[in-house]
Parts: sequence; C-alpha cells; structure tokens
Amino acid sequence: MVGRYAEREAIGRLLESVRDGFSGVLVFTGDAGVGKTRLLEYAATSAQELTIVRLVGVEAETRLGYGALHRLLLPYLGRLSALPQRQRDALNAAFGLTDASPSDRHLVGLAALTLLSDAATAAPMLCLVDDVQWLDRESAETLAFVGRRLYADSLGLLAAGRDGTGDHDVFGALPALRLEGLPDVEARALLTNGVTGHLDEAVAERLVAGTGGNPLAIRELAVNLGPEQLAGVTPLPEPLPVNRQLEEHFRQAAALLPADTQTLLLLMAATPTDDRTALWRAAGVLGLSIRSATPAVAAGILNRGIVAEFRHPLIRSAVHSAASAEARRSVQAALAATSVPERRAWHLAEATDGPDDSVAAQLEAASERAQARGGYSEQALVLTRAAEMTAHPGKRAERYLHAAAAHLTSGNVPAVQALLDLATPDLTGPVNRAHATRLRASVEMFHARPREVPAMLLDAVAEIGSTDPMASWELLREATYAAIIGDRTITRTTTREVAKATADAWREPALPAWSPDPLMAALARSVAYGYAAGAPALAAALARLRTADDLQEQNAFSVMVSLAGDELWDIEAKREILRKLVTADRGRGALYGLSTALIALATVEIWAGRFAAAESCYIEAYDYMAATGYSGPGDFHKALLYAWSGREAELRAAVATMRAMSETMGIELHRWIGQALSIFEIGRGRYREALDALLTVFTDHPLALGDVNVAGMVEAGLRAGDRKAAAMAMERMEERAPVAGTPWALGLLARCRALMTDDDGAEQLYQESISQLGKVPVAVELAWSRLLFGEWLRRRRRRADARVQLRAAYESFESWGAAPFAERARVELLATGETARKRTVDTQFDLTPQERHVARLAASGSTNAEIATQLFVTTSTIEFHLSRVFRKLDITSRKQIGRKLSETDSGD
Repeated sequence: MVGRYAEREAIGRLLESVRDGFSGVLVFTGDAGVGKTRLLEYAATSAQELTIVRLVGVEAETRLGYGALHRLLLPYLGRLSALPQRQRDALNAAFGLTDASPSDRHLVGLAALTLLSDAATAAPMLCLVDDVQWLDRESAETLAFVGRRLYADSLGLLAAGRDGTGDHDVFGALPALRLEGLPDVEARALLTNGVTGHLDEAVAERLVAGTGGNPLAIRELAVNLGPEQLAGVTPLPEPLPVNRQLEEHFRQAAALLPADTQTLLLLMAATPTDDRTALWRAAGVLGLSIRSATPAVAAGILNRGIVAEFRHPLIRSAVHSAASAEARRSVQAALAATSVPERRAWHLAEATDGPDDSVAAQLEAASERAQARGGYSEQALVLTRAAEMTAHPGKRAERYLHAAAAHLTSGNVPAVQALLDLATPDLTGPVNRAHATRLRASVEMFHARPREVPAMLLDAVAEIGSTDPMASWELLREATYAAIIGDRTITRTTTREVAKATADAWREPALPAWSPDPLMAALARSVAYGYAAGAPALAAALARLRTADDLQEQNAFSVMVSLAGDELWDIEAKREILRKLVTADRGRGALYGLSTALIALATVEIWAGRFAAAESCYIEAYDYMAATGYSGPGDFHKALLYAWSGREAELRAAVATMRAMSETMGIELHRWIGQALSIFEIGRGRYREALDALLTVFTDHPLALGDVNVAGMVEAGLRAGDRKAAAMAMERMEERAPVAGTPWALGLLARCRALMTDDDGAEQLYQESISQLGKVPVAVELAWSRLLFGEWLRRRRRRADARVQLRAAYESFESWGAAPFAERARVELLATGETARKRTVDTQFDLTPQERHVARLAASGSTNAEIATQLFVTTSTIEFHLSRVFRKLDITSRKQIGRKLSETDSGD
C-alpha cells in the first residue's frame, strides 16, 4: 500500500485499543476512488487475529428499513435469546420476526450493541462497513448509535463513505478522517508501480496533476492507457477519466460486453452483495447463468473468484446509472417475480412505466408493514413512491402528506418540507390541510423555533371548525405548548389568547390516567383565567398522573409537568411523576424523552439539596443527547445548579447562552435566567442585582417559574431598600400560596410574612416556615429559612438561639456545596461568637462523573446487567468502570461502595 501513513497509524491505534479490551470507532470519508475501501482492506489484513464482520451498503436497499442491520447481525441472531427481554423484543420487531409493536429506535440500537458486544467477548471483533451512504436510514442511525456507545467492549468499528454520507450525516458525531488525493510523490510511486512499460516524465506529471492524486483514477489510467500514450508518443485523452469521468470510463467498459453480461451486471447492481439466492433466482427468470459473468471477469469489471463481485463499488454505481430505463424495468420485474412480499411491491413499482393505482395500493400496504416494524424511513420512501404511482391528484397529495409524517417520525426533517410542498397544492378538505400545517409546525418545533407555531396552529383550528373536535383539540394542545415555550417571543397572537382558546375548547372525555391532556388544559386555564381558576385544575391533573401505572414522554411532557409542579410549589408530585417518566422512557429506550425528563428531575434533586445526584442526572441526560444527535449549545440547563454552587463563571456562560437562544430561536428562557441569577446574587448578598434579575420576569408573567423564587424577591426587595418591590412580591405570595396549599408554598409564605414583620411575631412565622418546609424534600429552602431565622435572632442579640439555626444552615449548605449561602451562614455564625469549621472533603477517590454514577447504581443493589441496560451501554463497560471504582475507593466489595461514597456525598 502506497502512502496513507496517518490513516494507517489511526487504524493501528484503533486495533491496539480493541486488542487491549477497549473499543475504537473511525469513519473515513472522501471522494469516490480515493482509497476508503482499500483502507478497510488494510485494516482487515492487519487484524487477522480478530473476528472480522463486514457490511457493504447497497444503493438498491436504501429504502429497506433495518435491512442492512439485519445483514450485519444475521450471524449472531442465534444469541437473541440471551438479550434482555425489551432488547430482544425490539430487534424482533425491527426485523419483522414477531408481531410486536415497534420500539424506540434507540432501544434497537442498544440491542444491536449488546449483541455485538456479547459476540466480542468470545474474541475481539472488528466491524468493517463500506459505502455507508447507501445504508438505509434506520441501519445507519443504529450503527452510529453503536459507535457512540462503545467503550470497553473489545469491539472496533471502521466505516467508510463518500463525503456527506447521504442525505443525513448520522455519522457526523463520530471520529472521522477525510481522505484527499495522494501527495505527488506517493501518487507518482503508485503510477509507476502500475505501468509495465516506459513512462514519460511529462506524462507522469500530467497524470498525477490531472487525477488530483486519486488512487483509483491513477490505477485505471496505468492499466487502460496505451503504451504510446504512457511513453508520450501519442497525446493523452482530454479530459482525463477522473471523478465523474472515471465513472464514465467504467460505463464505457461495461457497454462493450455482451448483452447478457450487461444484464447480469445490472442485476448484480440492484441486488445486495450477500443475497446470492435472490440474485440467481432473478437471473433464472431472465435466462442468465454463471457463464454470463465470464466476459466481465476478463474485462476486469468483476473480480476473479468463486463468488463474482464488482472490483470496485464505483463500478456498481456506474453500471446502475448507465442502464437504460427499459433494462432497469426488466431487471426489476425479474426481482419482483422472485422476491418476498416486503420487497415485491417496490420492485413492481420500479418495473412499471407511469402511474398504476394497483401498484400504488400494494406500495401503501408495504408501507404499513414497514411502519409495524418501526421502519419509518422505509415507510416514508415507499409512500413517496406510492404517491408517484398514483393517478388521482387528491389521493396522491394524501400519500405525500403521510410520507412527510413518516419522515418526521424518523427524524429526517429536511425531507418533510419537500414532501409538504408537493402535497399542498392538491390537498382537499380542512382536515388534510390542517394536518399539513401541523407537520410544518412540528418542523419548526423540531428546530426549537416556536415563534410562528401558535398562530399557525390556531389558523388550522379555524379551518377545521367543528368538523373534527379531536383534531382541533390536538392542535390547540400543541399550540399551547409552543406558546408557553415561546411566550413573549411568539408572533400574531399572545400566550394568553392561545391559552384561552385551549381552555374554552376543553371537554374532558374518558381518558387514561397517563394522558397529558388534562394537564395541558389546566395549564391553559391557569394562563387564561388566573391562578385561582387554574390551580385546582392543575392539582387535579397532577394527582391523576400520580395514579398512572405507565407514563410516556411526548411533546416534552416532562417540561410541562415541571412547570405545573412549580406553579403549585408541589415538589412531591413533580418528583413522583418525573421519576415515573424516567422509568417509562428508560424502559422504552426513548432516549430523547429520557434526557428531557432527567434534566427536569435534576431540578428536584437540587431543591432537595442533592447536588451530586443532580449532577448525575445532567451527565446522563447529556450523554443521551449526544447519543441521539440532539446535543444543545452548552450546558445551560445547569444554571440553577451553578447558582446554588456559586460557580459564577459557569453561571454567566449559561446565562449568556440562554439569552442568545432567546434572541435567535424565540425560546422564552428569561424565567430560568431570573431565577438562577437571583439565587446566586442573594447568596452573595448583592440584593440590588438579585432584585433587578427578578423584576425582569415578575411582571406579565402568567407561569410560575418566577413564583418559585418570589420569596427571594421579598427578601431582595427588603434588603435592597425597595419596599415597593417587596410588597408586590408579597401580594403575589398572599394570593397564590394559600390556593396552592402545599407545604412548600405555605412554608415560603410564612417566611415572607416573617421578613415583612417588624415585631416579635416574626419568630413564630419563621418556626412555621421551618416546620412546613421540613415536611417535603426542599432541603435548600429549609436551610434558607433557618439562615434567615438565625440572622433575625442574632440581630435581637439572642446569640445562643441564633447559633442553633445558623449552625444547621451552615452545615447543610456546606455539605451540599452551596458555597454562597454557606459563606453567608459562616459569617453570621462568626458574629455570634462561634467559629464555623469548614468540612474537609477527601478528594483522594477522584472518581469521574461517569464512575460516580455507576458506583451509585451499584450501591443501590443493581446488577451490572441492570446498570448497563439502564445507561444504554454494555456490561463490559460497566465492569470496566466498577473495576476503577474499586481501585480508587480501595474496596473489595460492592457492599462497601455506599459507605465510601457517603464520605464525600454527605448532602445526599
């Protein structure tokens, strides 16, 4: 092999990692013929002691959902029975082996990861995947997911594909190397090695420059140019056959072959490389035999060997694109005559010239089978083809519309808009037009651009009128969610107008306990008609969700649950429902929903004083976001944790990110900004800055996030000398807290009344606050009330009583790592004459966040397999993390983990 030293070194590092029990992933990209396939061959040669698994993408199979994955895993399907039940069901459903309902595609990914990892335990494995641009979308996403989750699995993944790797570069987040042409010296060496006669210097220079160092072009020219051309006696062809011209060169070579050989080559180009049965069945229909391949082997188009195959993937593409429409239809008809039902409809469509309603109906039926397997990309492609085969404009538009919906489900958002543009002109009926509007709105929400969405959906509701109340309600529910997310940034309507339309339309039908509808209706009622009207409905909706046996994330449901819990200061309902959502989404493999629910659950942990547990939630959530390709701009979700922890630089960066997102995307994040900044500034004693942060979100603010810290506004107003602002906040507390009636609300109300009281009556109010807050898991609020009570007692020179409250507050804040409040309590405690001792944390353990998370789960009693399933990694990865945990903690038993962790996590 000439050159490619950096690439070979990268392959060597990957293989060494696999041999050492770890994993490695690398994707080669570049132009056709640049040497990607050759590097995969080099890797296979260099890894002869490893188990080699190969997969080649085939253009004709790009529409068959999970088709490529099935070919890759076929040798290991005998191991399916060893998979956890949900993973086994997911793969069986994806491959159509059972009638089970389709699972989340990330659960399919975990099943594939587990299957390959288990196989690699017997012998280290290297997976080589070529032409990834021709993988079906579901298989590509699954392999990319596997690549992102590999760690300590003795498993390597090397993939290669043309630049961009298709419409949607799902491999973009994986380590990659782009191949350019060979440098001049190495290109010259490759050319010289391929020429048997004399090579003129000027000709060599021209060929190297003209090919751009493309290895395949150089090799083809060395073989196919005449001796006189290479010697400089006769001129070289213009232009040189490189890049697209190289493909044309292969077309011309194939065109010189006998007709039956050309037909066989076209059939091979339309058939998966490892499906020889389908190939020769169709060949029999066409009257072809193995002898038809002989001229292609002699011409260097097919490799010599027992199994005929194309010498280079580019030849396959050239043969397929060069064939006439008539020849393609003939080959497709032969494939249709011999294919299984799942593929027959597509082959029939490709064999048909012009619209055919019968074939279109068969395609639609095939799309339903694809949907049943979770092959939504396949469903979309088949429905699109069905639409193209449909004669009636209205029916054609409906099929385009349903194809767009399937693409949205698969995550292929760019394709949605293109199909909607095809469907819209011929759509008939208000329901279809409203469906199209809903899909456009979904695209906007997918990109986190809610500005236009509420008005769009209200227009669709108006068009439907009273013809379909259920469809109208679903549109209103989504409009309300978008309005809440966008709030002051939305256009052509207001949050209150959207909420009023939704609240007025709500007619509570018989619904399962897990339905999000009552909660959305209650939120709408609260926004539209005020707190007193909405709070009882919110309480009833949360109570209903707490009784549900099973919940499921939909439309960021966890965000709405979190807002409703904050609206009522109901931390217990919020915690219980979010934990149910986490459990349900984890079981289904719904990683995006799981990440959203974990981020919401992290705030519950923060209010409980469990900062380390909150950090674990964020780590896990961000890990899943990366695994699903939904990584956001930075860790802005952690602003509240940064505020309590006193990590000012991180807090300011998170705030800057949120402000930029509010400006550019139209997401209303100022409530989160005001809450985080005010807590941080109050802790530092900068009350004017805290009050300014709160005032920006206090007015015209129908939802509750600002109200969660309205008690902070009372304190900041008083300490900043702005009694008017404090009175406004107090008025809101007096209005809302008794209606909520929760211990959190009543505890904060008592605290605010104590702050506003100038006489000795404040003592009883502080005691009431501490009593109420001690009933629920809001430890930071409890410590805050103790701090304020201690400060009040000290000012009245009751030092002994003050020390009790201040010491409890200090020790709590210090143990959690709430630095600003801990320092404030320490200074107050010093003023009473007591020296506060700082907690010394033994940092010798130095566990990484991932190791700490795994250690916590192991300490809870979970087995390695259960932890692996919960975290969507392999058992080997968990074993590796735990081995490091045991070494760092200097323990020999899982029973010792909990005690060791408690030495550094006393707040938990």
